[in-house]
Amino acid sequence: MHIAVCVKQVPDWDIPPASFKVDEASKKVVPPPGVAPVASQFDEIAVEAAMRIKDADASVKVTAISLGAPTAREVIKKALAMGADEGVLINDDAFNNLDSYGTATVLATAIKKLGDVDLVLTGRQAVDWDLGVTGTFIAEILDAPVITFAKAVSVADGKVTVERVLPDAFEKVEAPLPAVVTVSNELGEPRYPKLQQIMAAGKKPVQTWAAGDLGLDASSLAPRLTLESLFVPVVDTKVELMEGDTPEEQAMNLARRLKEAKLI
Repeated sequence: MHIAVCVKQVPDWDIPPASFKVDEASKKVVPPPGVAPVASQFDEIAVEAAMRIKDADASVKVTAISLGAPTAREVIKKALAMGADEGVLINDDAFNNLDSYGTATVLATAIKKLGDVDLVLTGRQAVDWDLGVTGTFIAEILDAPVITFAKAVSVADGKVTVERVLPDAFEKVEAPLPAVVTVSNELGEPRYPKLQQIMAAGKKPVQTWAAGDLGLDASSLAPRLTLESLFVPVVDTKVELMEGDTPEEQAMNLARRLKEAKLI
């Protein structure tokens, strides 16, 4: 069995809010100086889901795939240290400024090129744009069933069984392989590689594919989504203390003030 896990490199999502900057003219996030990018949180959990399947069956092969800059090799190396067998870095200037569907097209094409993938795992969403649609698009392009928001994933008898997270419950569903599953944080914390695993990861193969290797060009990946503007919202907070000699009087003043503001 062959599992492909999609991992994305993003700006460190744990930085202080004051360090987050946006270039409104170019409509891009400005990476904070001196802070290295990291793997998207939910994608690392998707790698963990793949590793749990591999723990149950050592014959399972896991390939980590990332589309991005050359630095994205680092998130592939993290997946390899966690236990993945090989990596594929997709890097080409033709893939700059893709929208979600364009990203899914490139990833799905790479998965087809691998040739024998039975299960595709992605995070439920990337922690930078939070759109949560790339995994579903990959399934559409591959003409495969998709199960979203997984908190547990298992494979047996040519089927994938998933426990899904719902707003007020959990449900268990299954689909025939090949299939796509998006993994949620309820699956649990990803494993932390030991030093020996980190050293061994450096010896595992990582291929680099460009647009030509996938038979794609920029003209076939024109964005379907137009980004009109990107900005950091301005938060204007005002505090007004309610005066009064007693709690009852303060409550009356508060009610009167809320009524004047047409909030009640």
